[in-house]
Amino acid sequence: MTAGAGKGTAGGDTPLRSVAASLADAGRDRAVAHRTRRVVMASLGVMQDQQAVRKRTRSVALAALVLLLLVTGPLIWLAVDYFNSGGHMGDLNTEFSLWVCILCPALLAAALVAGWLRRR
Repeated sequence: MTAGAGKGTAGGDTPLRSVAASLADAGRDRAVAHRTRRVVMASLGVMQDQQAVRKRTRSVALAALVLLLLVTGPLIWLAVDYFNSGGHMGDLNTEFSLWVCILCPALLAAALVAGWLRRR
C-alpha cells in the first residue's frame, strides 16, 4: 500500500475536491463583489448629482444676491447722498428710491419662498 492511498477524511474530502469547492466559492464571491461594486458606483453617481444640485443652488443664490446689490446699491447711494446734502424725506425722488430699496428685496424674497414652496 502506498502512503497516499490511506489518507482522506471520513466525508470523502480529498485535496482535489476542496480545490474544486474553493473555486466555486470564488465564483460566488466574485459575483457578490461585482454586485457590490455596481451598487457602490450607483451610489457615487447619486451623491455626485446631489453635490452638483447643491453647487447650482448656491451659484443661483449668489447671483441673485449680486444682482440685488447691483440694482439697489445705486438707489441706496442716492438716498444717503440726498439726506446728507440736506434733502427731505417727502421729496418724490427720495421716496421713490426708498420704496425701490424696500420692494426689490421683498419681491426677491417672495419669489424665493414661492419657489421653495413649489418644490416642497
